[in-house]
Amino acid sequence: MYLIKTADINEEIRDREIRVIGEDGEQLGIMSAKDALALAQERKLDLVKIAPNAKPPVCRIMDFGKHRYEQQKRNKEARKKQKNVSVKEVRLSLNIEKHDLETKAKNAIKFLEKGDKVKVSLRFKGREMGYTQLGYDVFNKFVAEIDEIGALEAPARIEGRSLVATLAPKK
Repeated sequence: MYLIKTADINEEIRDREIRVIGEDGEQLGIMSAKDALALAQERKLDLVKIAPNAKPPVCRIMDFGKHRYEQQKRNKEARKKQKNVSVKEVRLSLNIEKHDLETKAKNAIKFLEKGDKVKVSLRFKGREMGYTQLGYDVFNKFVAEIDEIGALEAPARIEGRSLVATLAPKK
């Protein structure tokens, strides 16, 4: 089926000659716009321009209201099947205790099981910027906790004063 956004319909078609396709998809040939419009009205259907840039432009005889309705139905069905993925954030610190790290990992696992992505950020405060390697170590421990459920989308990177990475659920 054709995807028609804002098409010229019936009297809006101003071209001198057009290629006409019937309602069943058969080629009716090249004719004047007036003859094609008369043919469409005789069959109680609409003449719709589907390929305005072709030489000559291509028009189809169809029930445009029915076509628009079916197109809206298909779009609605496609939106139903679409999955919205939200991004949840888990914040860590350089001096996090083992139990706190496990708690944050459990929260991240819950988010991943729901199908959400998890943004993990480890913020360096004050002089902690000199110990970024310790931050990577904490981050690697966190990733090891959730290894069965989540996978890194890209390696962790430092953005400003934070170490940031995104985890996605494993399929």
